Amino acid sequence: MKRKYLLLIFVCFSFTTHAQVSPQPADTIIKKLDSLDRRSDSAGFQKNNIQKEAYNETTKLLPRDYFILLGSSIKQEFTKPLHMTRKDWWNFGKFAAIGVTVAVFDEQIQRNALALRNKSPFVRNTGRIISKTGGVNEVFTLAAFGLYGAIVKSEKVKTTTLLATQAVITATLVETLGKLLSGRRRPNFYGEQEEAEPKFTGPFGNFSRGSSGNRTNSSFPSGHTTLAFAAATVFAVEYKNKPLIPIVAYSIASLVAVSRITENKHWASDVFVGAALGYITGRQVAFNYHRLARIKNQQKAKKTLTFNLQYTDWGALQPGLAMKF
Repeated sequence: MKRKYLLLIFVCFSFTTHAQVSPQPADTIIKKLDSLDRRSDSAGFQKNNIQKEAYNETTKLLPRDYFILLGSSIKQEFTKPLHMTRKDWWNFGKFAAIGVTVAVFDEQIQRNALALRNKSPFVRNTGRIISKTGGVNEVFTLAAFGLYGAIVKSEKVKTTTLLATQAVITATLVETLGKLLSGRRRPNFYGEQEEAEPKFTGPFGNFSRGSSGNRTNSSFPSGHTTLAFAAATVFAVEYKNKPLIPIVAYSIASLVAVSRITENKHWASDVFVGAALGYITGRQVAFNYHRLARIKNQQKAKKTLTFNLQYTDWGALQPGLAMKF
């Protein structure tokens, strides 16, 4: 697993180090990115230009920009509860209500999914394959997208892939914290003759391991689902003008989510919460990137030299130069 995370870091460096370091002051960009003032340049409500022509030299993710953006996204993700409005809490309440409703049917869904898996070789075989493509193995998928972007020289593909890696990293931190705090027991912890129970053991319960050496109380939320939806959402946002891409991205993420249930790795509510966390994280990372692009474009516009012609009061045509600072 450590090797896979090292590969993810290597991918990030590979797609950013081809350019020169951005000359923009890092502290200024960080300060503006961390601003959560909805009246100025909100990360969630600004109108972001994600058309192809917006991906020019000033919006490339240079090495410094990549890590500034990553740090800002992580900070905003974990401090969001401190800045939530009444509307945010209302939306959270609706989400929690749906999550509790799903949790009520956890055991029934688990029994039906397990019965379907045992009955159908197709579900069993495909579920195993799909499930293995998620989680940290997404590193290889993103590496393939990044390589494709480099081969066809598509700045948009490379940028979107880098944003997806940021979403995966951020989502990993969020879902890991969730697992540590909840300590929920996995459904496959129980034997064939035992009735599985979706039990929460609390913060210290996550440290227990089964006979296979894996953590048995790390069910909530589903990490595979969280990462799948985080990456899928980035591609869906950046390619929203091409309807097929969001459909394919979310379909693949949904298959990963369902496979975690049929493989008896997670409860349905684990998957539901994981999908929501991934979706929120992916959008937050993508929107934060466009905040960065807007800030850099504004800074570049302040340092432009323009030539103009104007008539004087006595009717003579006079050339002039204007420098913006």
